[in-house]
Amino acid sequence: MTSTAEPDELRTDRLLLRRVTPGDVRAAIAVLSDPETNRFNPSGPPSAEQAAKMLAEWQLHWARDGIGYWAVELPGSGEVIGFGGLRHHELDGEPTFNLFYRFRPRHWGRGYAPEMARAAIDWAGRVRPDRPVTIITDPGNTPSQRVAEKLGFAHVGDSDTASGPVLVWRRQEATMAA
Repeated sequence: MTSTAEPDELRTDRLLLRRVTPGDVRAAIAVLSDPETNRFNPSGPPSAEQAAKMLAEWQLHWARDGIGYWAVELPGSGEVIGFGGLRHHELDGEPTFNLFYRFRPRHWGRGYAPEMARAAIDWAGRVRPDRPVTIITDPGNTPSQRVAEKLGFAHVGDSDTASGPVLVWRRQEATMAA
């Protein structure tokens, strides 16, 4: 895997992770508004308008923070198969990076989520080692919990959000050092 210090674009063995653009609105609506991708979202899928607003917010995060969620592409086809990456987050008063991803269901089970997540985590470890990466999952979202475990994260506690209770995951070496 190659990457640069600037996270506008990262490449993995099979994926291109690039900054989201207004041209990604159709893909964002398709991925984010799909009821299957929101199976564990207590709020349910966003409307097309809400998904478009989410994409616009992600663009603002990039402009303001220099980091955000990427469009995840298959380089050969240019197909956007999902979205994911890191965003500045505050969890129980501590600044962290939140790891997020959503992929089109037809691309599930191919290892794309862990591959995208590893690239994001590796970038954060090199460029911002002072800011821990957390993964927040719904208590019933066992597929995302398995991804967290594959990435070396451990369940370190629970928290409450506006949507309800969540599980908090951190890298095991980070939890051992704390």
